[in-house]
Amino acid sequence: MACTTILVGKNASYDGSTLVARNDDCGADNFTVKKFVAISPQEQSTAYKSVISHVSMELPANPMGITATPNVIPGKGIWAACGINEANIAMSATETITSNARVLGADPMVEYRPATENTPEQPGGIGEEDMVYIVLPYIHSAREGVERLGALLEKYGTYEKNGIAFQDTKEIWWLDTIGGHHWIASRVPDDVYVVMANQFGTDVFDLEDALTTKKDFMCSADMREFIEKNHLSLSTDGTFNPRTAFGSQEDSDRIYNTPRVWSALRILNPHTVIWDGPDADYLPTDEDLPCSMVPEKKITIEDVKYVLSSHFQGTPYDPYKRHGDLSMKGAYRSIGVNRTTSMSITQLRPYMPKEFMAIEWICFASNVFNALVPFYTNVKSIPHYLSGTTKDVSTDNFYWNCRLIAAMTDASYSKSLIHVERYQLAVHSKDHKLIKEYDEKLAKEKDAVKGAALREEANNAVAAMVQKETADVLDKVLFELSMQMKNAFSRADA
Repeated sequence: MACTTILVGKNASYDGSTLVARNDDCGADNFTVKKFVAISPQEQSTAYKSVISHVSMELPANPMGITATPNVIPGKGIWAACGINEANIAMSATETITSNARVLGADPMVEYRPATENTPEQPGGIGEEDMVYIVLPYIHSAREGVERLGALLEKYGTYEKNGIAFQDTKEIWWLDTIGGHHWIASRVPDDVYVVMANQFGTDVFDLEDALTTKKDFMCSADMREFIEKNHLSLSTDGTFNPRTAFGSQEDSDRIYNTPRVWSALRILNPHTVIWDGPDADYLPTDEDLPCSMVPEKKITIEDVKYVLSSHFQGTPYDPYKRHGDLSMKGAYRSIGVNRTTSMSITQLRPYMPKEFMAIEWICFASNVFNALVPFYTNVKSIPHYLSGTTKDVSTDNFYWNCRLIAAMTDASYSKSLIHVERYQLAVHSKDHKLIKEYDEKLAKEKDAVKGAALREEANNAVAAMVQKETADVLDKVLFELSMQMKNAFSRADA
């Protein structure tokens, strides 16, 4: 999947939370319909079989409930995308990343092979379809998530190249798959943010720590031998750079991937280096863009949303640019692309009681034109406006309303954008107001059953608010686009 991920350490965020955010973007030839749900332990079977790769496994018998953003239309598996479990551990999967021929030749992908007349079926490895479902219900820390997924990768292999985030209140870990069975993982420093955009981005790795104390790094047990045997390190000074060893440096990266990282870093660190002009320290096509930076100010939920909505505003590359030199307009792939299916920000707040410390912020469709809404995750169900998405277009759910608003605003950009901007400010302001109100109510409620009911009430209030605001902006952008119809005529009947 063509996605963009941001990881924000607890000392880099505005309130001390760890933040993990990801755009789930679908392929170029489809729009994947999504919903936001809570999956109870009773809905999770111990016998699991992947739809795509046909790999089968027995899962532990004690799953926790999780939130998820799965596909609505069946046929390709669950694709849970991200979620938070009952232990307030979050997982985001996956960021499709790149590799190179040396790695893939040394440890090939584990691909599904159907049965033939002479050979039995050969199951493939695990992939994005499976990872959240087979890992998140069973982990009690971010580190434990790395260990469980790492063990599954070593046992079953994978048929694709992915990056996966794990998060608790204390730390965030990022795991990169390496070939079919190998992996490395890094702890995100508390004072930085990390941006990943479909290219292998990890640029620092301490192999000694990963194979001994595992304080800040982890990896496959045979990683040192794997690197040495296959001559993967390209360092000339004795240091190890995983990006050059395991990643790619292709022409397509400089159009599709690195410009997105450049855009995000430029937004969050506008004055740290020079990003624009002939004296720029970094260009959108540079392959040495830093994987992480210390932000110039603490990062808010709205900052993350803005970054993941970026379409190169204020640069020559903005596809909506209308004035000046337009020769580079739309030259690079935006973060806020049309094919985003959903975006989530998992926020784990260490200053809140465990019963309501976890919040998952959700929006659907192109982030340029949508608004985020927050939900307490320690609940049994999600309001129907988000969980009841159907495969058919309908204004009864958030997903399809977001899709409609995005398409119509894009087509009437100069007239409709102001309505969307006001909508986003209104929704985000009311988001914070509602969460503040219900945090205060929940802090006073000592009865567990009443507290659970209060969280459900809060989520219903958020859903009702965004449904009302979304219907209003849909009406406005529909009017603006209708007024631009080609069969319009200035003479009126009245």
